[in-house]
Amino acid sequence: MFCKVTLVFVVLALLATANPVVHAPGVSVALGERSTLTRADGIFDHEKAILHNIKTHNKYQKNLRNLLANKGSLPEGWEIKEFRTASAALQKRDTGSDPLTDQDDDVLWTGPISIGIPGQPFVINFDTGSSDLWVPSSSCSSCGGKHMYKASSSSTSSKKDGTFSIKYADNSTVSGPIYTDTVTVAGLTVTNQYLSPVTTLSSAFQSNPADGILGLAYPAVSNLNATPVFNALIDQGKVSAGEFAFKLASSGSELFLGGTDTSKYTGSIEFHDIDQSTGFWQPTSAKSVVGSKNPNTDFETVIDSGTTIMYGPPSAVKTFYAAVSGSRLYDSEEGYYSYPCNSPLTVGFNWGGKTWDVTSANFNLGRTHQGSSQCVGALAGQDIGLGSVWLLGDSFMKNVYTVFSFDQNAVGFAALA
Repeated sequence: MFCKVTLVFVVLALLATANPVVHAPGVSVALGERSTLTRADGIFDHEKAILHNIKTHNKYQKNLRNLLANKGSLPEGWEIKEFRTASAALQKRDTGSDPLTDQDDDVLWTGPISIGIPGQPFVINFDTGSSDLWVPSSSCSSCGGKHMYKASSSSTSSKKDGTFSIKYADNSTVSGPIYTDTVTVAGLTVTNQYLSPVTTLSSAFQSNPADGILGLAYPAVSNLNATPVFNALIDQGKVSAGEFAFKLASSGSELFLGGTDTSKYTGSIEFHDIDQSTGFWQPTSAKSVVGSKNPNTDFETVIDSGTTIMYGPPSAVKTFYAAVSGSRLYDSEEGYYSYPCNSPLTVGFNWGGKTWDVTSANFNLGRTHQGSSQCVGALAGQDIGLGSVWLLGDSFMKNVYTVFSFDQNAVGFAALA
């Protein structure tokens, strides 16, 4: 169900000193645009949304298992649940064989990296909701069309003990051995980086334009139980600032490593401390905003570039939509709600400073069906095992410049330039 990705290029950028926080020079990676859950005709892509829910559920269930294995316990209210599996019909959709798939809109926030010496190129999905690096192996029989890692071709490759695995919506497990090797992102090179060259690839990922995933969360949720790439860049002194930032938009999307790109935002960055016990980028003390109302208060939020929409606990999301005039439950099992398409809806989130709005364009996932006056909202009620924590993906991040700071253990937001 995925289309080809526009070629991306690595460029260098220098930071100005307009922000009160001093930032060192960094480098940027130009990113392709992520898909939406809206078809080309403006209708909500219900089947694709269900697949996305399953993918998100399984991703966080794997994260919770990693967190439990690495730390020995989970935060109060967090829960290990069964992995979800898509129906046979949806699994067929996930392979891209469904003719209703909107090929023109299916792209990801991807950029280039290289692994090994000499460098082997890969197109990677950069994900703040996970912590590991994996790419297809040259031993993978189901990875046709991908760039594949050949350990024997790298002078710096070293095989380690153990295995790596991921669970997908089609109930398949992607797994592979564990290696260390040299990894280069935007000209920044880290040595002895843990990664997995996977030897099997789920049908859910075979038609994906990305070759693999590079996680940008904390080590606590690493399946490899290893230092993630950006943390290794910090530890090895390859970046002068222990922070990275995203601009996600229809054009000019960018991941900036080692600081912030001041040309992408205006004003100051509003930083918020995170809950450091979980391994996620999880700012606390949030409240939702609907017009002049705050339907939900004092909750925590995970900011995740690897998730397309936004999720909250089912009861909290029900409370949120109760404040949206004309809203109604659209899919009780998957937690989607609809609201009047012509509603002048103003929604957002606030962590104790400015309210960061989600534009109508980013909140609207499309009409429920042709000729309908109801549109589906980009906030769904799902219990993915995180208790009362909300998950804010691209539907939120596309509205702000988002900074992830290991130096401050904080997430920051700024107005897009």
